[in-house]
Amino acid sequence: MNAQSANPRAAAVQLLKRVLQKHQLLEEVLDPTLKGLTPRDRALARAIVSTTIRHLGIIDTLIEMMLDRPLPEKAVDVRHIVRIGITQILYLKIPSHAAVHDTVKLVPDGSKHKGLVNALLRRIDREGEDMLQTIDIPRRNTPDWLWTAWEDQYGAETARKIALAHLDEAALDISVKGSPENWAERLEAEILPTGSLRRKSGGSPADLPGFEAGEWWVQDSSAALPAMLFGDIEGKLILDLCAAPGGKTAQLVTAGAHVTALDRSKSRIKRLEENLQRLKLSATLVVADAEIYTPPETPDGILLDAPCSSTGTLRRHPDVAYLKSAADVEKLGALQARLLDAASRQLKPGGILVYSVCSLQGAEGEQQIAALLARDQSLERRGIEPNEIGGATELITSDGDLRCLPFHLGGMDGFYAARLVKITSG
Repeated sequence: MNAQSANPRAAAVQLLKRVLQKHQLLEEVLDPTLKGLTPRDRALARAIVSTTIRHLGIIDTLIEMMLDRPLPEKAVDVRHIVRIGITQILYLKIPSHAAVHDTVKLVPDGSKHKGLVNALLRRIDREGEDMLQTIDIPRRNTPDWLWTAWEDQYGAETARKIALAHLDEAALDISVKGSPENWAERLEAEILPTGSLRRKSGGSPADLPGFEAGEWWVQDSSAALPAMLFGDIEGKLILDLCAAPGGKTAQLVTAGAHVTALDRSKSRIKRLEENLQRLKLSATLVVADAEIYTPPETPDGILLDAPCSSTGTLRRHPDVAYLKSAADVEKLGALQARLLDAASRQLKPGGILVYSVCSLQGAEGEQQIAALLARDQSLERRGIEPNEIGGATELITSDGDLRCLPFHLGGMDGFYAARLVKITSG
């Protein structure tokens, strides 16, 4: 490995290129890109790239403010270098002499841009904090397609609160098999009203007590709510569609249900199987397409955690804002509708269908269920009561559905869920 490829700042630039130019998920390219770096350098590269993407709109606004004319399109590497330099100075608080010196070194000797990068970063060091005060941070840090959709659905004030919440890294939320009170003490975590545990992010979950023993799993507090909407499922047959990686499957099994967990991806089912093995839980695992699957026995309940744009996960995955688009929401919406129709066909009269998505987009949530109920008279909504979710009334919509926003309960993934009952066999 040459010196440049072993450089954590160079690795951060490569990661930005893979995410923003090649449109690859950061989570999927981290390990191969950082291979060979020391643990300390891996941590630095990861912090630089994730923080840069989290604040990308603000960082690019600062660059625009400092330049008399835009950088040439061909100078995309130079833009990435300036981006990571700004991140180190303003957000990671790395001493400016190291941040500037080591970042400027990434520009090839002889490049006409070397002096420019040096000048821009030194100006950020002097004036960056003052420049931040002049920027509408929530608006400039949110891509237009998302901001427009959120304003239309939630109003300007709530859209701004959503965008502000995305500036903060998510905490570590945990679901436990046993007593939350006992594990809250052992894990130095607080118990949320909904029953999840929460501790500050940082470190590897695998190093915490109880992980290897399979006593708990990482699961955002909002993602833990849909499986709770079935009520008492002891001994009942529950079909978990699009089940991987298995957090909701684990909840259903722990609650005493006989669970069939289905996913169309063999690799994702393998991951689900490994997670259940660690937790010492068992379910029937099926690799199949949920659109055409016919269960051998009609289930008492179906959980459809549908594929979606994942815009509710921007606190954990800020790259989603730049990898997805309104066209993706439309395409996924069509898939969600087909999956809902299939789930309705698979469900017995009196059975419960819980639909959920980790999306903030109404087209994947509220509008999806309204359209389903309009075309499928065999289903009706069963509203969610506050006591089912720890009294968190702010999470329940006027229609009785679940709508979690990133600023709710001290910070949680954006999530939507609806509970429907099969009232006829039609």
